[in-house]
Amino acid sequence: MSLAVVASRALDGLAAPEVRVEVHLANGLPSFTLVGLADTEVKEARERVRAALAESGFAFPHNKRITVNLAPADLPKESGRFDLPIALGILAAQGLLDLQRLKGVEFAGELSLAGELRPVRGALALALAAREATPRPTLVLPVASAAEAARVEGLDIRAARHLSDVVQALQPAGEGEGPRWDLPRAEAEADVRVPASIDLRDVKGQAAAKRALEIAAAGGHSVLLVGPPGTGKSMLAQRLAGLLPPMSDDEALSTAALHSISVRGFEPAQWRVRPVRHPHHSASAVALVGGGSPPRPGEISLAHGGVLFLDELPEFPRAALEALREPLETGQITISRAARQAQYPARFQLVAAMNPCPCGWLGAFAATGKNCRCSPEAVARYQGKLSGPLLDRIDMQVEVPAITPAALMGAADGEPSAEVAERVALARQRQLQRQAAPNSEVAVGELDAVCRLEPAAAQFMQAVAGRLGWSGRSLHRVMKLSRTIADLAGADEVNVAAVAEAVQYRRALPES
Repeated sequence: MSLAVVASRALDGLAAPEVRVEVHLANGLPSFTLVGLADTEVKEARERVRAALAESGFAFPHNKRITVNLAPADLPKESGRFDLPIALGILAAQGLLDLQRLKGVEFAGELSLAGELRPVRGALALALAAREATPRPTLVLPVASAAEAARVEGLDIRAARHLSDVVQALQPAGEGEGPRWDLPRAEAEADVRVPASIDLRDVKGQAAAKRALEIAAAGGHSVLLVGPPGTGKSMLAQRLAGLLPPMSDDEALSTAALHSISVRGFEPAQWRVRPVRHPHHSASAVALVGGGSPPRPGEISLAHGGVLFLDELPEFPRAALEALREPLETGQITISRAARQAQYPARFQLVAAMNPCPCGWLGAFAATGKNCRCSPEAVARYQGKLSGPLLDRIDMQVEVPAITPAALMGAADGEPSAEVAERVALARQRQLQRQAAPNSEVAVGELDAVCRLEPAAAQFMQAVAGRLGWSGRSLHRVMKLSRTIADLAGADEVNVAAVAEAVQYRRALPES
């Protein structure tokens, strides 16, 4: 009887726990049994491994009873990432590989029937988990996956194209020989910079909305744009990502790791580019927050570190909108199912747009000559699709009014995104130096120390909060907004003007 153990990793949400692939060969009725809570994709590895070994010129023990155990047994295993470690375990159990060379090395890769290695989902998550291990292992991955994982620094990552390449590197060493790796080190693909095709300069007029967008970018605040059709709400929302500061290394890795485990996978062009997700209003709650079996990240997690744009906000299903409450507060989402639970980061910047009424023309007569056809009850019912608790969590409510054609054609080009982004970067730098986080993420316990109000500003804030009946959450969000406005002005303390401007961004939706 022979036993071989090969190290690999599974995917459990964004985590990648270690898996021991134990292969046992014994005499008896020939069979190939795979155990360890394996999904259908993993169980099908038996046929892929059998054909890959035969086509690669290696002996397959047809006369043996083969048992493959994926430990720990209570951790679900999915996808074809275990093909390569299973094949190596079978060869090692036959004595064709040096068991000492398998120590300190982790393998993952799907095998074709010809023995070629195909990329696996979640390579960045595997590399991030391996970097936290002690001691850090060497990773052997397919070429495309290795190039993706190589963006994580501090790891020895090797790229392989074929099963035979890995076997050759693991051949028994001669007497006195040390470790020998014939597999090349993986190198990250060169960054692909796609020039920005949209610019804030394209939006004419709407100075107030542009100012609100600048504040939202500087402090990481969520914003709701309300206005008639064709006033530039979608154009403004699509240009927010171009105002945000560059991503840090940690932000880039966490965002790329989330895309790595998604269905589409990670693309090199996405590296250090803040994601912009724009789901259709027919998206379900599961599509937004994530789910499925096994759980996969949804739109809010794929927008982590970037922008989530929800156009026609009242048209989204009520359940989908209410599911945004907790992520807007905590910056993460926990997906719980009967058998599994997965947690994903969801620190996104929400930008939503909506019309003020079902027909869209409420308050637009002066500029367009079009009258609103909706009754007061219809307007209230339409705006009532957004619950008070959800609106309370949106930092800014900005009106985007209709503009007359003459004013639109006579308006000069606006400020380019690059100039606005410079001011945003300076304001964000002040915030990071002061509290190591954007103003929108300041904890309530730190708010008084971070947001120092001048005496007159504090009195004004108290008066407005009492007059408008704000909740504690609304008060805290206005304080954070006023702090961002002061940061854009380069002020250490928040004055009355900053508070007054912040108050304007908490207005209620327009009524008929």
